[in-house]
Amino acid sequence: MIFALKNKPWYPWLIVALLWGVALLNYMDRQMLSTMKSAIMIDIQELEKAENFGRLMAVFLWIYGLASPLAGLVADRVNRKWLIIGSLGVWSFVTLAMGYATSFSQLYALRAVMGLSEALYIPAGLALIADYHRANTRSLAVGIHMTGLYTGQALGGFGATVAHNWSWQTAFHSFGFIGIAYCLILVLFLSEKRENEPERMSSSPSQGGLRSIGKSLGLLLGTVSFWVILFYFAVPSFPGWAIKNWLPTLFSDTLNIEMSAAGPLSTIVIAFSSFLGVIFGGLLADRWIVKNLKGRIYTGAIGLTLIVPALFLTGFSTSLPGIVTGGILFGIGFGMFDANNMPVLCQFVSPRHRAAGYGLMNMTGVFAGALITSLLGKSTDAGNLGRDLALLAIPVAVAVILLISTMKPVTADKTSD
Repeated sequence: MIFALKNKPWYPWLIVALLWGVALLNYMDRQMLSTMKSAIMIDIQELEKAENFGRLMAVFLWIYGLASPLAGLVADRVNRKWLIIGSLGVWSFVTLAMGYATSFSQLYALRAVMGLSEALYIPAGLALIADYHRANTRSLAVGIHMTGLYTGQALGGFGATVAHNWSWQTAFHSFGFIGIAYCLILVLFLSEKRENEPERMSSSPSQGGLRSIGKSLGLLLGTVSFWVILFYFAVPSFPGWAIKNWLPTLFSDTLNIEMSAAGPLSTIVIAFSSFLGVIFGGLLADRWIVKNLKGRIYTGAIGLTLIVPALFLTGFSTSLPGIVTGGILFGIGFGMFDANNMPVLCQFVSPRHRAAGYGLMNMTGVFAGALITSLLGKSTDAGNLGRDLALLAIPVAVAVILLISTMKPVTADKTSD
């Protein structure tokens, strides 16, 4: 059946739909824990200490970040269908197992395994979408996939709802079973796509092992364009993670409202505007690239440019209209940026090394998030959260200038080394 489906003209969009579900589960399963802290600490008292909860959240980020380059290298060398299914299966089983945890050490170990297994997905998933979508559909396809991440992040809050009405164990069990069941759907309908598959999957010394890994890293890190892409990806990650982790606090402090109201308000503003951003950014870039090879680059640059005033508005506004306007501009701009990361990479890196390239990008983004989350925690204690959030506009502006002035693609889709 799957062979017949692959020949259908709409099958590349079915790939996006299938992986949208995986992206949703990827973010939902990692996000649930943060929403159920109060319920879990009744049974696991070590979590009453904020330091221990911070360690539980941090171990995921560090493992996820360190594993991302390895995940990309692996995805470039194995069948991505089975890597994606295996990754989803492991983190879904981990989610299920967390419902049986009775100690902090058990949760800590499971959270570390989740970081490793979830890291395997994004490079493989985006590289697969990029292979199925070229020319005038790639940015839109990636953008639609990204909405799955946003949706999963928002739905992660329902873990708290399930925990409140039943138990936190039921929440982990339920979402874990959903992920395991979804693996069966992927087995039936997801298919790998590689050009010259026998050559690419060869296990000969020239194609595999340490020599192959060294070649990939050498080609990526030896290219000035990739370093610019790495910088372009990392810099917006600072405000991206800052907004994700600290905007509810900023809304609460600035508007003098309870966190129970500030949290949903900030989440809805960012989620809705990001949806608009990735769809608009995808459509715009896919049309622009037909007329100008820098179309995707310009679209991403426009998105980053919107982030600059957005950070000043969110950081310095003292009224609801001002801070909400800043949040909307940020979401639209970040969405436009998000939709074009992999498509821009595809203009400078061949299919053989794209997952590895995105793995390195993912690592820099996660580490940037870990660093800025810690720094803004100290800033919040000192009463400077708004000011320091606004100052993040400066490196973003530098990234825009660097992107436009140095990136000079010669093709819309690089196909060989």
